[in-house]
Amino acid sequence: MKTKLLRPLEGRRLLVAVSGSIAAIKTPLLISGLIKAGAIVRCIVTPSAARLVSTVSLATLSRNRCYQDEDQWSPKEPKPLHISLSEWAELVVVAPLSASSLSRWTQGLSEGLLASVLIACEKPVIAAAAMNTAMWSHPAVAKNWNQLKMHPKVMALEPSAGLLACDRIGDGRMVNTELIQLAIQSCLIQKQETDQIKKDWKGIKLLASAGPTVEALDPARLITNRSSGRMGVLIAQAARFRGATVDLIHGPLHLPEGWLEGITNYPVQTAEEMQDHLKKLQPSADAISMAAAVADLKKKQGAEKIKKELLIKELVKNLELVPDLLKELSTKRPKGQVLLGFAALTGDDIEIKNQGISKKLKKGCDLLFANPINRPGQGFEEDFNSGWLLGPNEMVKSIPLTSKLALAHELLDIILEIKKNFSKKS
Repeated sequence: MKTKLLRPLEGRRLLVAVSGSIAAIKTPLLISGLIKAGAIVRCIVTPSAARLVSTVSLATLSRNRCYQDEDQWSPKEPKPLHISLSEWAELVVVAPLSASSLSRWTQGLSEGLLASVLIACEKPVIAAAAMNTAMWSHPAVAKNWNQLKMHPKVMALEPSAGLLACDRIGDGRMVNTELIQLAIQSCLIQKQETDQIKKDWKGIKLLASAGPTVEALDPARLITNRSSGRMGVLIAQAARFRGATVDLIHGPLHLPEGWLEGITNYPVQTAEEMQDHLKKLQPSADAISMAAAVADLKKKQGAEKIKKELLIKELVKNLELVPDLLKELSTKRPKGQVLLGFAALTGDDIEIKNQGISKKLKKGCDLLFANPINRPGQGFEEDFNSGWLLGPNEMVKSIPLTSKLALAHELLDIILEIKKNFSKKS
């Protein structure tokens, strides 16, 4: 159980397919990361992709043979290769997915090994598109992409904007490989017996906060905390993977930069800046996740550096509490909006549970996750969390140690249940 928590990709069978886009040069980074995470990886390369990335490199990085079109009907294979590969894999990743491969896939054309695998595949597929901006915006490509997004077993990752290999600036860049790896973990966590990918947040707008806020004491000193922003960002991305539209307000983060792709970001420093964005964005949100660790204190006034010998005196005189952002959201939320709060606490399990119950009543939120931050390997700056989830009708649920990504999906499941109950009452 401990190993499964620490290495969620350990022993998972992943088929990584590379099609003909210049973004193929990034795929070795993805494969290397998956192997380091303990996954078992096999690769497929299309003829055009083989001109861009070395099949020897992919075979070496994956520790497995790299398959090409000429292998499809090899007499060395006891079973049609496209069938055996699609049956072997728990999950298929196409990164990058070119316009040509997209067209063959959606039109059901089985020309080549990759096209045959995608048509034969009954497992979940993550597709990360990449192409020139003009190609991406072409009506035929848009039609194919929209058709692919409707497939119940496909998670479609749209390209991001930036400088492309053709020197154009616009949409077309394959999303960061770190985000693809996060999508893989997310897909395996929520994998169902039918192998369909959950898209139950489609049409729902989530407003999320993450990370610490920072308050200046003077030009040299700050008030902040140890939050990395991991929990809040993972909730935002997990919802996005499940179809949500996400606005994320975040303080300074200590996370892979690629984790922010695909969602609308509002970077802030202070609690007041976060408060301003929350006021503007709250009315349009269907649900709010407040995982940000807002600094408790701020300075009233003064721009000069405080002399060391006067520091204690100045702090006592010039510090004040920041507004309670979670409580404000609770008092101003529209009907049907679900509000999730977090409480970072210390103490034993019973103390944390009781403090959490008290805080939930005080804040007025629908859900509150109370978690310890003084235990090794969990809480701030860590990949794991445990605690108590407090909800409607005196719900008190113990959450054992789990990955923050798995916890994010569990919280999203419960938010949906509450939304359904709100709808029944209205």
